[in-house]
Parts: sequence; C-alpha cells; structure tokens
Amino acid sequence: MVTTRRTGLREQKKQATREALSAAALRLALERGPDNVRVDDIAEAVGVSSRTYNNYFSSREQAIVAAVNSEREARIAAAVADQPDGVGLAAAVIEAIVDQYTAPGVPSREALLLITARPALRDAFVDTTSAIEHPLTDAIAGRLGDIDPHTARVLAASVAAAVRVAIEQWLRTTAASFTAGGLVVPSGSLPDLLRTTLAPLAPALDAAEQRARRRDQ
Repeated sequence: MVTTRRTGLREQKKQATREALSAAALRLALERGPDNVRVDDIAEAVGVSSRTYNNYFSSREQAIVAAVNSEREARIAAAVADQPDGVGLAAAVIEAIVDQYTAPGVPSREALLLITARPALRDAFVDTTSAIEHPLTDAIAGRLGDIDPHTARVLAASVAAAVRVAIEQWLRTTAASFTAGGLVVPSGSLPDLLRTTLAPLAPALDAAEQRARRRDQ
C-alpha cells in the first residue's frame, strides 16, 4: 500500500509539472509571441531545468497546444465510458467528441488566434488528436467487453483519424478567416465537421456493439 501511495503521489507531481509547463508556455507565447519564447524561458518560469522540460515536451509548440488541449482525450474517454447502456456506442463516441472539442471558451479566442496564425502551432494542435486513441481504446473495450483485442483499438484509431481530418479542415478555414481580416470564427463549423467526418464510422461502431450483445445473450 505504501508503494501504491508513493506511485500515486509521483504521478500527481508529474502531472502538475506538465500542466505548469504548458500553462507557462501558453502565457509566454501570448505575451511575447511564440517566436520569442525559448524552452529555457518556459522551464525558468516554472522553476525547473530545460532537461526536465524535455522529459515532458519535445518542443515549445507541443507545450503551447497542450495547454489548449487540456487533457481532452481523458475527458472524451470518460464521457464514453459514463454513457448509459441505452445509448449506442456510435452516439456515445460522436457526442463525446463533439462536446469536448466545442466546449465554450476552449480554446480561448486569443489562443485560437495564436494557433491558427502559425503553421507550426497548427500542425502541433492537429497532432494532439492522436492522443485520443489509447484512452478511447480502453473506453470502447469497456463497453464491448471481452472482444478481439484489436477491435477496440482499430475503432479508436479510426475515430482519431476522423477527428484529425475535421480539425485540419477547421483550422484551415479559421486561419483563412483571420488572414482575410475576419474576427469571428465561423459558427458551428467545427461541430458540423466533426459529425461529418465521424458519420462513416457509426455503422462499424454500432456493429461491434451489436456483436458484443449477441455474444452475451
């Protein structure tokens, strides 16, 4: 029990350090512009070494978008797992994705402008979609029960790929809006894009759930 408690405290400390680094990275980028922020600056703001920083992030862009992402992948998996049995798997996954990617104020308008204005940050933000795969694999497996171990992962990887397509398109549209001098992000475009890209996966998600139910009968 002592070992478990120590492990838990160690993981909490690591998570706190990661969050502090990402928050500092975003704050400094908003204050100075990302091109004027060094990894050393971010590490110094948190009171850790650059070597410690590199244990958490491989670039300043990755740290900046981590603050915007705010552990979204864990919330998506939890939302899927928490849906009642009466809600189909496809509906559970799609609604969790849409809800977590379109929560009010996340990202903030300032952070969104920062990301869309710079290709390196746009690319880093798109790359965060891959983090959905492993937590979502566990959530899907939990709903389907004892199935082929590859099924849940393939489904989760397909969802992550669909989200990536939607986010790439959304960022391109938003960046074009800002470049043209527009100040308003196109309303409703991200939910629509997410639903459109995820729709082709709905039959596969529901079919897997139906097979799992037949097996349990």
